Amino acid sequence: MPHNDNKKLATKSSQKGERIAKVLARAGIASRREVERMIAAGRISVDGTLLTTPAFLITGHEKILVDGKPIEAKQSPRLWRYHKPVGLLTTHNDPGGRPTVFENLPKDLPRVISIGRLDMTSEGLLLLTNDGELARKLELPRTGFARKYRARAYGKPTQTQLDKLKHGVKIDGIQTGPIEATLDKQQGTNAWISITIREGKNREVRRALETIGLKVNRLIRISYGPIQLGDLMRGKVEEIKPKVLRDQLGHLVDIPKERPAGTLKGKAKMKSNYKGKKGTRRSETTKPGANNANRRR
Repeated sequence: MPHNDNKKLATKSSQKGERIAKVLARAGIASRREVERMIAAGRISVDGTLLTTPAFLITGHEKILVDGKPIEAKQSPRLWRYHKPVGLLTTHNDPGGRPTVFENLPKDLPRVISIGRLDMTSEGLLLLTNDGELARKLELPRTGFARKYRARAYGKPTQTQLDKLKHGVKIDGIQTGPIEATLDKQQGTNAWISITIREGKNREVRRALETIGLKVNRLIRISYGPIQLGDLMRGKVEEIKPKVLRDQLGHLVDIPKERPAGTLKGKAKMKSNYKGKKGTRRSETTKPGANNANRRR
C-alpha cells in the first residue's frame, strides 16, 4: 500500500520536470483542477508514496498510480460529442452524491475529460477527449472557438435590448468578451434567443441575460467550435471521425491518420447509462440544414 512521505518525494523531484497535474491532464486522466482534488483525496501515488501536493514535478521516469492502477501510455487524441441531459454535474465525483456526467457514460468508453463544462441545469453538446492538451487548447479564449447556445428566457426582450450585450458585460466586476444575441421568436411569456460566446466563464450566458432583466429557464449548447450537436439523441455519445478531427482541429495537436486500435468505426453511437428522457426536438437545438462537422460533406 502506498505510504505518505512527501519529503522523500521532494528530494526526487527535479526542478526541470513538469507538474503532475499537467502530466495527468495531458494523459487524459482528468483536468488539472480535478487532478488537484484527486491528490487531496489521496487517490494518486508516485513511486509508492501518496501525494499531498499538486506541486510535485514529474521527470517521466516515475511510477504513477491513480486509484492503485498505473496510468496508461499516452494515446492518440480522440474526441467525442455527448448530448448532456439536465440533472448531471460535469465532474468525475461529487462529494454530495449527486449524479455526474462521468458516472453515466458508457462503460466501454476510455478514460476521458470534458472540454469545458455545462452546469447541472444546462443541456446539449459537451465535448469529451482523452487528451488534456487538446482540451486545454479548445478551452483557451485566445483560440477563438465560438460556443453557441439556444436560450429560453422569461420575458419579452427586443433586439435592441439584446444588442447591449455586443460589447460584453461586467459579472462580479469582471468584463466578459463580446456576446452575440439574436431574438429568434417569442413564445408566450418566454423568448427563444440564439447566443454566441467565445469564453467559458461560469454561467456566463445566464448571468449575462440577467443583466438585461431576463431569467433563463432552459439553456442548450448547440455547438462548440466546428463541432455541432446536430440530431444526437439526449444521453448518447458519438466519436468524431479521425479525418474530421484532423481536418478541423489538427492545427491544435498532432493527430495521426491511422485510427487507434479498438475504436468505433463509422457513425456508431454509444448508449450511456442515463435513464432520463430521450431525444429532443430539432427546432429546439439547431436549424434544419445547418452544417454538421461530423457529417461527410
